[in-house]
Amino acid sequence: MLENITYRISDFDYSLPQELIAQTPVEPRDASRLLVLNRASQTIEHRHFRDIGVYLRPGDLLIANQSRVMPARLVGRRVESGGTVEVLLLAERPDLGPDYWETLVRPGRRLREGTRIVFGDEATEDENGAKAKSKLFAEILGRTEAGGRIVCFSVEQRPVSPRGRGRDLSRPYGTSLLSPGRPQGSPPPNPATPALTQTRSDESIVGMVRAGAADDVGRGPLRSPSSPHVTVRELIEQLGRMPLPPYIHEPLHDPERYQTVYARITGSAAAPTAGLHFTPYLLERLRQQGVRIGFVTLHVGLDTFRPVECEDIREHKMHSEEIDVDAPTAELINETRRAGRRVVAVGTTAVRVLESVASFYEDRIEPYQGATRLFITPGYRFQVVDALITNFHLPRSTLLLLVSAFAGKALIEEAYQEAIRERYRFYSFGDAMLIL
Repeated sequence: MLENITYRISDFDYSLPQELIAQTPVEPRDASRLLVLNRASQTIEHRHFRDIGVYLRPGDLLIANQSRVMPARLVGRRVESGGTVEVLLLAERPDLGPDYWETLVRPGRRLREGTRIVFGDEATEDENGAKAKSKLFAEILGRTEAGGRIVCFSVEQRPVSPRGRGRDLSRPYGTSLLSPGRPQGSPPPNPATPALTQTRSDESIVGMVRAGAADDVGRGPLRSPSSPHVTVRELIEQLGRMPLPPYIHEPLHDPERYQTVYARITGSAAAPTAGLHFTPYLLERLRQQGVRIGFVTLHVGLDTFRPVECEDIREHKMHSEEIDVDAPTAELINETRRAGRRVVAVGTTAVRVLESVASFYEDRIEPYQGATRLFITPGYRFQVVDALITNFHLPRSTLLLLVSAFAGKALIEEAYQEAIRERYRFYSFGDAMLIL
């Protein structure tokens, strides 16, 4: 029986006791609980994640997102005033130039174009034993249509002398390629790239990422070295912090617990959390059972941190995210479908990859590397995904809309209320759901 479709985001709201928001991950990973929701029989079972093999058959194909969370939260100071600045890295933008990133910043209203930020004062040593102090600098170049900032990073390096003072070996940093004074030889902006516009502040968005204490950083001119000992990416890895969601208030002692065990391609601003429940042993046990496993990539970006703000969900604009399906994985998916076996998506990010590619190629899965803005809401017709492993999602979120589209709004509401009654743990470090 088809249910009536609603487009009001207020219809996808629910109340959750604060104590059910998981603050720390369980140990071991697969000891989390598993709510099994059967769409055909409209029934609910309560298990543990380690039991998931009971519901999988030989020939089933798990498709998981192998994206790895980068240490995307940088805390620094304004060069001009010394005021604390927080920058959340969302996606690298090589289409604009080397070391260009799309970001969220706080305080957004005060950080205008041309603002310069400095992070850290890292000591490095080259192969000859010469020591230097490295600082990471950023310049804000403009705003994006989604409310973020385009930022260009550079490294300043100064040798450390016995007196503790260094001679500046760096050359002047060139003007922005987005300005009329773009240095000769700089790559021009990609015409296909969305234009930078003056839009609302993104302070409310970056504020949704848990804040931390600022680093004790120095000040200096924005420079770019002629031959740096360290790269921008290396300094980001050294200085960046794990961008935990705002509802997690406990410290994470092991950063690897916010990574899946199969994460290998760095680029996400948040973890694809449905995969956090798998252990190497569980994956091997499923393989021995005849379940096949493939990997795709979606680097989780802006929309993870941005709620649906408009009442009519049809007016919500999804931010672009980069996805990748290689040729062997595409063939594995097509082979599974031809054999009449099930494609089981591990998480909503895997769903969006599969359904995006199918929409690009008229229901076929082909190798693809590019962007997607697919927004799945109730009424969507799924082309590839037969079953879904997922966590419990925030109210009024695009993820709750997606699972409601997959299982039906009424059935998801019933499952969530059952999970609350049974004291399941919610959100990123919470328990899991298997929708069959």
